[in-house]
Amino acid sequence: MKQLIQNFKTGKLYIDEVPLPSISEGMVLVENKFSLISAGTEKSTVKVGQASLIGKAKQRPDLVAQVLKNIKKEGLAATLNKVKTKLDSLKALGYSTAGTVLSSLDTNGSFQAGDRVACAGQDHASHAEIVAIPQNLMAKIPDNVSFEEAAFTTLGAIALQGVRQANPKLGEKVCVIGLGLLGQLTVQLLKANGCSVFGIDLSDRLIAVAKEVSGATALHRNNSNLISACENFTGGHGFDSVIITAAAPTNDPIVLATEITRKKGSIIVVGAVKMDIPREPFFYKKELELKISCSYGPGRYDVNYEELGSDYPYAYVRWTEQRNMEAFLDLVSKGLINLKPLVTHTFDITDAEAAYDIVLGNKPEPHIGILLNYPDNQEKFKTATVVKHAPLSKINAGFIGAGSFAQSYLIPNVKSSGASLDTVVTSRGITAKNVAEKFGFNVSATAHKDVFDNKEINTVFIATPHASHASLVIESLQSGKNVFVEKPLAVNEEELKKIMEVKPANNHPLMVGFNRRFAPVSIAIKKEFENAGEPLIVNIRVNAGFIPKDHWTQIASIGGGRIIGEMCHFIDLMQFFTESEPITVYADCISTGNSKIKSDDNIVIVVKFANGSVGNLTYLANGDTSLPKEYIEVFGAGKVGVIQNFLSGNIHSGNKTKSLKSSGKGHKEEVSAFLNALKEGKDSPISFESICLTTLVTFKIIDSLNTGLPQQIDLNEL
Repeated sequence: MKQLIQNFKTGKLYIDEVPLPSISEGMVLVENKFSLISAGTEKSTVKVGQASLIGKAKQRPDLVAQVLKNIKKEGLAATLNKVKTKLDSLKALGYSTAGTVLSSLDTNGSFQAGDRVACAGQDHASHAEIVAIPQNLMAKIPDNVSFEEAAFTTLGAIALQGVRQANPKLGEKVCVIGLGLLGQLTVQLLKANGCSVFGIDLSDRLIAVAKEVSGATALHRNNSNLISACENFTGGHGFDSVIITAAAPTNDPIVLATEITRKKGSIIVVGAVKMDIPREPFFYKKELELKISCSYGPGRYDVNYEELGSDYPYAYVRWTEQRNMEAFLDLVSKGLINLKPLVTHTFDITDAEAAYDIVLGNKPEPHIGILLNYPDNQEKFKTATVVKHAPLSKINAGFIGAGSFAQSYLIPNVKSSGASLDTVVTSRGITAKNVAEKFGFNVSATAHKDVFDNKEINTVFIATPHASHASLVIESLQSGKNVFVEKPLAVNEEELKKIMEVKPANNHPLMVGFNRRFAPVSIAIKKEFENAGEPLIVNIRVNAGFIPKDHWTQIASIGGGRIIGEMCHFIDLMQFFTESEPITVYADCISTGNSKIKSDDNIVIVVKFANGSVGNLTYLANGDTSLPKEYIEVFGAGKVGVIQNFLSGNIHSGNKTKSLKSSGKGHKEEVSAFLNALKEGKDSPISFESICLTTLVTFKIIDSLNTGLPQQIDLNEL
């Protein structure tokens, strides 16, 4: 299918063929008919991409701060690799479309194939022939509303949320500063609400549109009589509320709003303006109220609402993103909002670059609403796109999932080890195409079958969200493939049991990404304790850092939580050092009334091993990130091995200290070990039993927390 793309590194805009997106539960596949270019927002987005590296840094100082923080955490080389991966990416543009449902997996049964729908969401409702939309970011289009009109729905919902924040009453006088597309919609919504509206802008043309289409009073910002006109319009009292829909690099809209708003009135910021609010002479003395309007409405930036499809109770949250979209469409259907005069240009998707020449000012023309049209094209329904035809090697790999981790630590190491990269599958076609071109895959795809049905692919790498690992492992094994899956292997005992049932009948090597045991410093320390003939004590302290509850790794249905998704690394490392099977585990965590903190992210775990060894894991999310993340000690046989954040290590023996060099956490070495085993016809470098035991221990940690008791570790119980 065709999609408008921006290369974030070079800033180039172009139309490319990418595989159509895939959908999972709670998603709907939609064939676009029209999409709307949000000139203000998208111009800003594209300009960031077209800026130099220094320019990007100036515009996003928050990201620069993240980079500096990551350097302290992971070192310069690893951080530069991450930054390079982020910069060398393709960006989808657009967030307001209208089209027809092709298929639906929404959990409410609200959408059926053939339904006409309006769609919202950055990275969802993109300028593409086919889009995958979460069920709460779409609304059915009334029969008398055209696709062209419905394409305005997301912008309409943003304007409507701004009006809701102002909470205007019938007959109130409201000023709208900024009469671009968002401002024009806001003016019409206020008029429909029975308000007297005054508009202000820097463009005589937009002022004329507001007067002609909405019947609003409007003046130029630099008109010498502006303040006098505002006073006359409001009878000298000032506006009940001012809604700022302008985008401005200065605080002028804020300053103006404080002057023209009545005492105890409200100022609502919808557009991107500098939030520098002067206390004097008006803001303090008038006791003004300042509000920020958050995009389409309640639900925005809430993963549970937008991505997982959990709606808010109607009685308690009357207006959500989706309900704002429905309300806007209803107003259009009733003729209270007139969108047709706002459409200044329509381009086919193949001519989208010409549309952006107008938006970016390369070929300036007066514009407000610019639509992209999507003509019929049967080629759009392909799930795979051939990128090139490179020869295949003995190990021919397919990747399912290719996020930043896979691009930083897995794909480059697979490629450098001599394996051929055949097919990469991601849920979004633009991501698959980007990864395929960046690393040299033959095929980019969005359907798992393009890997499983390919007889030439003999090895599958799985790097998807954690909850999908087990099912993909099972399908890979049943398809006769060798499997490398990032941790964890499974997120519950039922999944682990199923894998244990399938593996013997499909006896291909299965490897889980427990990389730390492959780090050179880990191997050097283990060698010191070979033939020790006595139990070891392994102490591991992980200053993991805080991750909010709405991060995907913390959501049970996606990431499984940090015990299952992260602590498994250290259970495996204990097994590696002790060379013994875990037999019991006991865990306890903090108790807190702070709702932001996940108690079991701050936990102490004790694991007893069959040979008498003991492992202690202290995993923390409540510390300071200036302390290095991982500190590991191995005691036994009169020796001590120490690993300091996998940046260095020491061995203390015979009253002497030997320093160890470290070259990272073993990502490269684990991939190399796995691929070498395949080349030599050997099994996985980590035994299947050990992998299963590590996975089972993580489940038993949770059981121990729930019961307050030690838990036995026995694979036979599965």
